[in-house]
Amino acid sequence: MTALLVALGAAAGAPLRYLLARLDGVFPRGMLLVNTLGSVAFGLFAALSLGEAAWALLGTGLCGGFTSFSSFAVQAVEAPRRVRTAYVLATTVLAIGGCAAGWALGAALV
Repeated sequence: MTALLVALGAAAGAPLRYLLARLDGVFPRGMLLVNTLGSVAFGLFAALSLGEAAWALLGTGLCGGFTSFSSFAVQAVEAPRRVRTAYVLATTVLAIGGCAAGWALGAALV
């Protein structure tokens, strides 16, 4: 049952990632947005201390299907030199900051 919840969450997250990642240009702003929003959601869900089933659906499934470290890594390598450092720094700072913001929001709601 847990694996089914993960698959269901990923089935919702992956198409959302696909749609937002289409915003990419020379600067991969679509994946930057995806990974930032996904980090906010992940932090929020973590702070809410979801049960096992809800975590499987939302944390592992939805956020796992929505965000993509592998796309981030490939885009960081393929990006033009003038964009590469800004992209890596922006993604890292915004993802960690987004997770912290999501966590703070979740903690305030609990």
